[in-house]
Amino acid sequence: MTGSSGTSSSSGTAGASGPGASSAVPAVRVPRRRGTELALLVVAVLLSVYGYIDVGLAKDSRVPGGALSYGAGLGALALVAHLVVRFRAPYADPLVLPIAVLLNGLGLVLIWRLDLETPSDQAAPTQLIWSTLGVALFIVTVLFLRDHRVLQRYAYICVVTALVLMILPIFFPPINGARIWIQIGSFSIQPGEFAKILLAIFFASYLAANRHALAYTGKRIWRFQLPTMRVFAPILVIWLMTVGVLVLETDLGTSLLFFGLFVIMLYVASGRGGWIVIGLVLAAMGAVIVASFEPHVHSRVEDWLHPFASIDAGQGASQLAQSLFAFAAGGMLGTGLGLGHSNLIGFAAKSDFILATAGEELGLAGLTAIFLLYALLVERGYRAGLALRDPFGRLLSIGLASIVALQVFVIAGGVMGLIPLTGMAMPFLAQGGSSLVTNWIIVAIIIRVSDRARSQLLPESPGTAPDPVEGAK
Repeated sequence: MTGSSGTSSSSGTAGASGPGASSAVPAVRVPRRRGTELALLVVAVLLSVYGYIDVGLAKDSRVPGGALSYGAGLGALALVAHLVVRFRAPYADPLVLPIAVLLNGLGLVLIWRLDLETPSDQAAPTQLIWSTLGVALFIVTVLFLRDHRVLQRYAYICVVTALVLMILPIFFPPINGARIWIQIGSFSIQPGEFAKILLAIFFASYLAANRHALAYTGKRIWRFQLPTMRVFAPILVIWLMTVGVLVLETDLGTSLLFFGLFVIMLYVASGRGGWIVIGLVLAAMGAVIVASFEPHVHSRVEDWLHPFASIDAGQGASQLAQSLFAFAAGGMLGTGLGLGHSNLIGFAAKSDFILATAGEELGLAGLTAIFLLYALLVERGYRAGLALRDPFGRLLSIGLASIVALQVFVIAGGVMGLIPLTGMAMPFLAQGGSSLVTNWIIVAIIIRVSDRARSQLLPESPGTAPDPVEGAK
């Protein structure tokens, strides 16, 4: 016995001090890939400038005079954002920032192209200012949000602030039938855009703290595991309050967005597929009830069911009908930038229906490329969340990426006639300062989360701290 013990001890010592000891645990090497990000940013800026020049050649047969300044301005914004990521979030996903820059640049091109048809209503200069503000807030977020887990401390402050932001527009006059804007003179802002980030933080915090109770406690009915009301009631009350406020504002799009976010994050936190079924049933019931009693929503449902009714009545094509005509005219490869007629859609051509311009002038091929960019952005958010070890960060990243996915689905579905119109802004593409700024903040948080996720692989990384809930378990 003694000999055996001594042999074992001796071999352990030899293993620790032998020549192979240093290679027993190989050093972890995580590539930063900032050079890849910079190269993709150059491509994104060049593609945007090419689109700008292409519009000028199509409309006036010459290179537009502002091409150089546009390229320099967009390139400067992209370079500053890249330098901040390079030094403050060196392990961040290299695809997220270039995708955002390309979508933002393409949106500026499309808005400027539509401005050429409406000389008295120029939106591109204002959108460029909002783009600058959005990138500035992106930089501030990356610089000062060193650890996304800090946001978990302010979950209840976030939800109270979100409710206040959603209530404020009720006290202002409606615009186009919806009370979702605060307008003072020529300045307007949409508070609900900022509220979606705050609600995502609250949902992520609460669900991360109660995910085990949601998944394993409560009453089981057939295949559904219903959590106890003590756990589920607080978040249900918050959700009902947000939906109630949005019903008063007749904002169908944001209601659908918050409801979808609520269901997706419940599913991710609990792992129970039954939440998807319950969510779809409740969404269908809510849509039928609201469409039956709210005239503004009812009219949009009627337009969706009968998009060509106004033509049959001799009143001309409605906005939805014009949008469908634009997609049909685009075909596979499009008419070419600057050569379409989507300006016939009317006052919402630069906002709600800007996707119709992309569909007509870039065709199905260009539209598919845009959707793939959105899909890749959402996928990188999901990837970063799934790689994290802390449940709050995982839920937060997936929730923010889901906001982008839901917005694209709701807006594209409405413009293409798949679902009723909602009046939301296409992320990065459409005219709308509030939407643009909040989407840049979402990108900044995803950058931060992806940096934390990849830096976890480094030895003695702060991202390897154990989950307190798991430890208690």
